[in-house]
Amino acid sequence: MRTRTRGIQLADDGSRTVDKDYKGQRIFQRLGNVSQNDAEAWLNARQAEIDAQRANALRRGGQRLWADAARKYLMECQTRKVRTLDLISFHVQLLLPYIGALPLRQVCNESLEQFKLERQEEGRKNSTINRSLEVVRSTLIRAARVWREDGEPWLTVPPLIEMLDERAQKREPYPITWAEQSKLLQRLPGHLQRMVEFAVNSGARDENVCGLRWSWEVPVPELKRSVFVIPPEFFKVNRKHVLILNDVAWAIVEARRGEHDKYVFTYAAPGHERGRVDTMNSAAFQKARADVGLPMVRVHDLRHTFGQRLRDAGVREEDRALLLGHAIEGMPRHYATATVARLVEAANSVSHTRDRTTLLRVVNG
Repeated sequence: MRTRTRGIQLADDGSRTVDKDYKGQRIFQRLGNVSQNDAEAWLNARQAEIDAQRANALRRGGQRLWADAARKYLMECQTRKVRTLDLISFHVQLLLPYIGALPLRQVCNESLEQFKLERQEEGRKNSTINRSLEVVRSTLIRAARVWREDGEPWLTVPPLIEMLDERAQKREPYPITWAEQSKLLQRLPGHLQRMVEFAVNSGARDENVCGLRWSWEVPVPELKRSVFVIPPEFFKVNRKHVLILNDVAWAIVEARRGEHDKYVFTYAAPGHERGRVDTMNSAAFQKARADVGLPMVRVHDLRHTFGQRLRDAGVREEDRALLLGHAIEGMPRHYATATVARLVEAANSVSHTRDRTTLLRVVNG
């Protein structure tokens, strides 16, 4: 039975159904036992969505919404297999409520002020907020320099998106002493103990420890051990990195064999299958560092610790760069066995700093 609103039908059992042609598009939905007012509200909302979609489809160039530019940018990142796609998507989701509905030509510093203010009030550091602003800047630059429609750019000139000052909030590296390492390891659950100890003996970044794969392993028979060649898409500077393992890191890897067919480091939560660890910076890590009086220690400081111990052991700068994966001119992508042997020896030298690092911390206060 028809109701007072065209397109809303009332059945004998009191349920309502929407069945209407609106601007060439069919709207159909069984709403169930709802009131006439609720049914009309639902229909009005759906018609408003169609109107917005039609209006957006007619937008061109700088009239396109930032949400459309963000969607296009994410699709390009996915096609290029950008390793930080999930992180970029996370920042897009943060930004959408603030600038998603704005035409590109209206996106500027002023339109981002509320976003920056609220993120700061949430306690986010300027460096974190800047990662979101970089996503905005990237979309606007591509809209001006890359994306075309009928030969014309989406934007004539990208506006300047100013970054927040990070210097005042930058936290200095905190390489931990051997005593601090011992206390921290004792407080960690088993799977994190292994990962943290591996990190301070290899200098690997959080993502490369958590995502370390058996398929990256390359045996070096002459040395009776292996290295791990991290592919460019999984390494920070987008090039291959040969991860060298000292004796401690190698023993940790050897003990993990047979635990998982894909990842070296895994965890099985109660009632769940064993799988990779998303990050070492978990609640368990944060609690452990607080329990031992090291709330300032970040996961990345484990890498700084390895680098500091290499310096303390007198390892030359070039070898430190190779072990840590720093980009240097002429850096080889693969190493000869003799080079691997030299680097293993250098990585093992960190054990000689067991007392020296502690002394340096005392001297430096």
